[in-house]
Amino acid sequence: MLKVFRLFLSTAIVLGLVGLASVGYVFYHFSQDLPAYGHLKEYEPPITTRVYANDGRLMAEYAIEKRVYLPIEAIPERVTNAFLSAEDKSFYSHPGIDVQGLIRAIITNVQNLNTDRRPVGASTITQQVAKNFLLTNEVSIERKIKEALLAFRIEQAFSKDHILELYLNEIYLGFRSYGVAAAALNYFNKSVDELTIGEAAFLAGLPKAPNNYHPIRRPDAAIERRNYVIGRMLEDGHITPAQAEAARAEEIILRNRDETQTVYGAGFFSEEIRRTLAARYGEDALYQGGLAVRSTLDPDLQKIAGRVLRKGLIAYDRRHGWRGPVTTLPVETGWAEALADLERPAGAPDDWRLALVLRVEPRTVTLGFGTGTQGSMALETMTWARPWREDQRVGPEPNSADDVVSVGDVILVEAVGGEDGEEAEEGEEGQADPNTFALRQIPNVEGALVALDPHTGRVLAMMGGFSAERSEFNRATQALRQPGSAFKPFVYLAALENGYTPASIILDAPFVYDQGPGLAKWKPKNYSNKFYGPSTLRMGIEKSRNLMTVRLAQAVGMEEVADITERFGINDDMPQYLAASLGSIETTVLRLTTAYAMIVNGGHRIDPTLIDRIQDRHGETIYRHDGRPCLDCQTVGWSGQGVPRLQDARPQILDPLTAYQMVSILEGVVQRGTGVRVGRIVQKPVAGKTGTSNDSFDTWFVGFSPDLAVGVFVGFDEPRTLGSREQGALTAGPIFAEFMKAALEDVPARPFRVPPGIEFVTIDRVSGQRSSGGEGTITEAFKPGEGPASDPTVLDGTGSLAGYGGDYPGGYGGGYGVPSAAGVGVVPSPGAVNLGSGSQSQGQPGQQGAGQPSSGQPYPGQPSGASSGQVGAAPPPRPSGGGAAPQAGGLY
Repeated sequence: MLKVFRLFLSTAIVLGLVGLASVGYVFYHFSQDLPAYGHLKEYEPPITTRVYANDGRLMAEYAIEKRVYLPIEAIPERVTNAFLSAEDKSFYSHPGIDVQGLIRAIITNVQNLNTDRRPVGASTITQQVAKNFLLTNEVSIERKIKEALLAFRIEQAFSKDHILELYLNEIYLGFRSYGVAAAALNYFNKSVDELTIGEAAFLAGLPKAPNNYHPIRRPDAAIERRNYVIGRMLEDGHITPAQAEAARAEEIILRNRDETQTVYGAGFFSEEIRRTLAARYGEDALYQGGLAVRSTLDPDLQKIAGRVLRKGLIAYDRRHGWRGPVTTLPVETGWAEALADLERPAGAPDDWRLALVLRVEPRTVTLGFGTGTQGSMALETMTWARPWREDQRVGPEPNSADDVVSVGDVILVEAVGGEDGEEAEEGEEGQADPNTFALRQIPNVEGALVALDPHTGRVLAMMGGFSAERSEFNRATQALRQPGSAFKPFVYLAALENGYTPASIILDAPFVYDQGPGLAKWKPKNYSNKFYGPSTLRMGIEKSRNLMTVRLAQAVGMEEVADITERFGINDDMPQYLAASLGSIETTVLRLTTAYAMIVNGGHRIDPTLIDRIQDRHGETIYRHDGRPCLDCQTVGWSGQGVPRLQDARPQILDPLTAYQMVSILEGVVQRGTGVRVGRIVQKPVAGKTGTSNDSFDTWFVGFSPDLAVGVFVGFDEPRTLGSREQGALTAGPIFAEFMKAALEDVPARPFRVPPGIEFVTIDRVSGQRSSGGEGTITEAFKPGEGPASDPTVLDGTGSLAGYGGDYPGGYGGGYGVPSAAGVGVVPSPGAVNLGSGSQSQGQPGQQGAGQPSSGQPYPGQPSGASSGQVGAAPPPRPSGGGAAPQAGGLY
């Protein structure tokens, strides 16, 4: 018996030693190629980049893995306890492997050998960290051994809290959520400290298989899994029976996360920021770097911008007729389901609905909806729907509903109220009848609006089109368009810089430019097709006179005009031909609006920005738009000390006195000129200028109040006419006016700031001469020593200033010699023979040259053998890339 015992003992010892040696060998073998884990100490996972409005509201997120990293100290105990109970209740006591759990898993897997069930794991949280960070999801014994080895080593290298922090920030929990913070937001629109016990338990049950417990597709399984976790929390002593009972009674209520936090129409703004970040820091930093971007966007102004731009584009579109239904469907059994399956047109406002025309009577239409309900639409809501014709013309007004729609048409409609059938204004509740609708149509015209702070360049609102959903192309920053007459203020600024005054007299009469032998003569015209004779420089802007502008540009010199254009950032390389003075160059809405802002801010250079500050994942500021140093700003507490004064580092690019003279002139545009309708609507000090390019391809209104600069553009993406009657005052002007009216509603009216040195003199508005006051006079702004001339010289562009007789259509102001048609000289091209009767242009104060193309060449792009031009015909444009070639001149 003793021999048997000794034999058994010896065998056991040998087998034990062999087993230990085998285990040792296995551990040694697999430990040779274990991945390094030292980087877990400074773990920096991919983190979501977040963009905020200037009031802190979230606008957009950019991420490959949506994750918000939280230190363990910021995660509430009820959340960590839920995950510990669900995944690893002995986490704080085991060395990396739970032996008891491992034995249970082995027994379970042995029992399931002949079944199709997936093997059960016994992974601790530490093992899951090892797998998620360092290994793959391969189901194999080799991976489990490596996982165990790494778990031991990780436990020796890091604290339990650090390991748990890694786990809770890395784990995937479904709904594109990585980590508990992102999951709390995406499932419940809450931060982790706002989660209830039931919600925390639900999230803690997801790591095992998020799709198996999807709260929408598998609600019963989700509740069962959550309740299991609640039971484990109760067993582990983390909650009381009463808390467990209350948590089990909770429904799993998902709250859709509002990605933009009600920042209306911020898609264009956010996309522009995304492009900026990608260009500056790269795609990896954008989508994984966890940048915190504080933008300049003002949500209130952005909402106004979206509303007024859409309203203006819809108003234009309605003036130009009905283009037909979205599609058609047969009116038969199952029409509601077929309608419900149709894709909603991109860009359609949220309160517009797809409807099927079921029946058409002379004065009413019966509509059907995808829900199976029905409604009606009266003829009165369709009177705008004249048939569309080429060149934006329209046919006759409909007399019957069947002139507009037919049975089977799928159309867009909006619920309306009131006897007139129009939609209720924003803010009016209870006006719309849910069963009465009006016909709607998504505009095919596009537009843009930019609003910025003229003192800092901070872009406060931006709309790059009717809808970012329809097209992310940003017409405020990416579209190169012709500003037309909205460019004229910069021609006149060049004159004011070179000795002219707002009361200088310029001839408004026919102008002919000889481009050289064999080339057509260029004969610009005014929008009205009339000539107004000698007029003040101010009048040339207020009434948007083309002929005065061309004469002034010729006298001042196009090199001076190009210099100020490039100085103000409108165009980087302005062509120096006379047609460019009428706005035939190309620029963007943002550039032109910024240029206007530099007029009202007193001539200071500003750089437009959509971003105030950028911080990296550690909270360090890596970019700040306002780079001025301010040591006093770092003071934490306030004890009555004065406000820190910062040095104005903005470069001065224009004399403040010259800038104010233009501000005053542009204020006259909305008081007496082409923008008078804007002034009537806003009823506060504003200034600005209309702009329309040839054939009404591009329409603008750009202007400002003392502290807000705004630019509006309307036009087709593929440039074509907006219609023979459309111009900036009609299309863009109302959008500008409605924006300014709403934006300045709660802002006290304040006049434009007057710089020291300006002298105000009362003058006759027509003649520009000093006056004692009364009707027809204005108070004009002059620089010191530049008062109105008692005997002003008329700039006629030819040097022939006297001996005129006869008359021109429209009449001239009194007090000057009136030129005859025969006395109008033909301006020769440089180096060409003077074909007209006039002499060379005489110099004016500060005049730098004739401003004609150099080297005796015709305008770039001028074809040879062109036919003789009519009055008002533009010289052919220079070639340009990226869009339609510029046409000559703003009209109005």
